[in-house]
Amino acid sequence: MAGHSKWATTKHKKAVLDSRRSKLFARLIKNIEVAGRTGGPDPAGNPTLYDAIQKAKKNSVPADNIERAIKRAAGEGDDGVQYESILYEGYAAGGVAILMECLTDNRNRAASDVRVALSRNGGSLADPGSVSYLFHRKGVVEVAKGDDVNEDDILMAVLDAGAEEVNDEGESFEILCDPNDVVAVRSALQDAGFDYDSAEVQFVPTMKVEVDKEGAEKVLKLIDALDDVDDIQNVYSNLDIPDHVAAELD
Repeated sequence: MAGHSKWATTKHKKAVLDSRRSKLFARLIKNIEVAGRTGGPDPAGNPTLYDAIQKAKKNSVPADNIERAIKRAAGEGDDGVQYESILYEGYAAGGVAILMECLTDNRNRAASDVRVALSRNGGSLADPGSVSYLFHRKGVVEVAKGDDVNEDDILMAVLDAGAEEVNDEGESFEILCDPNDVVAVRSALQDAGFDYDSAEVQFVPTMKVEVDKEGAEKVLKLIDALDDVDDIQNVYSNLDIPDHVAAELD
């Protein structure tokens, strides 16, 4: 139920970490600032901020950058920027649905950049509500695989905390839950001695669109182009790449 297939998700995350580190840092810092302004700058009393900070640390964002983001969230300093959250909806090749979460200080720039990325890569912008109904909001907690981490132990640790299912995503386990149970699931993992990579609320597709090799290449190219847009924080899709197509792409 991830945004793309396991192969595409793994490939995409590695591409972000390897070649787009500065852009990733900027997105994680934005998340910290917005979470701090929304729920307060104290991570002890703001679980969303706590998880945003943890995700930044796990992605090697320098501690000084994190501290400055928290101070800006608290209204300290002269470089605070007010970000607006916008959700854009669209279609990729083959009718694959795309959702784009933006955090921007310039709505006109964001809209223009999104349209350009879509139109240049075989996609199109959709009317509000015409795509989002194909997704639902879910809490998503990711745990990296390891010698001492197996699916049964993870499931036992989080079942009573509200976890709905545990999925094997190749290099990690993905735990799905109600958005209101993210903190409880993450805390249950920590209490059981498991580390986690991220804990956040995401858009999860209710149905997927299977594609062939050509369709997969087109959609992945569009997703990469959207990821290059500065104001975009997250891109979700209902793309489904079958195993035999993934093998061809590899």
